[in-house]
Formats: sequence, structure tokens, C-alpha cells
Amino acid sequence: MQLAEQTCAACDSSAKPLSDVAIEQLLAELQGWQLEHSSGIKKLAKVFTVKDFSAAVAYAQAIAELANQHDHHPALVVEWGRITVQWWTHSINGLHKNDFVMAAKTDALVQSL
Repeated sequence: MQLAEQTCAACDSSAKPLSDVAIEQLLAELQGWQLEHSSGIKKLAKVFTVKDFSAAVAYAQAIAELANQHDHHPALVVEWGRITVQWWTHSINGLHKNDFVMAAKTDALVQSL
């Protein structure tokens, strides 16, 4: 089953962050997403280029609605002509499979806009 077709599993602070091997395997299933490290936390990040600031805001709103549907929320940076999306699981300070599922869902959503 494709990542975008999967659902987010309930996750709490007892969950373990993914191993580097698992991260690399899942990252290979995504297009254009990068692994970033910020304050010792691994995150998935991607920049989407759009036509102007209003389009970036519209994308952010659509991604926010997607996030609320799945109760898993990214960091969004809205700028003129681009929006940066970062996924990670706050409760474990790292990456969980949910982050890869949501990255794939984000890609599918953006393609539909």
C-alpha cells in the first residue's frame, strides 16, 4: 500500500523514533523530501514553489485542514512564492512512520490543487 493511502497510527511518548535504516527506506518512497536536523531532531522538509503569497497561504490552509483531519501537524513557513513544510513527531522528538505518511499525503494534496 502506498504511503499516501495509509493512515496515521496513534502515537505517544512511549513510541520510538525510526532507525536511520527505516528513515532511508521510507525517504526513498517520497519525491523531493529532505532529511533535516534541527536542535538534534530529525525532520522531513520540502519547499513547494507557488505563484505568489496568496497561493502560498492557500496551500498552507489546505495542508492545515489535512493535518487536522489526521491529528498530526507540521511546521509551515509561508513566504512569497513558496511554502516550506516540516513533518516530525513532537511527542518523540524525531521521525515516526506517521511523518512519512503525512508527507506523502501532502504531496498528493498539493498535486490536486
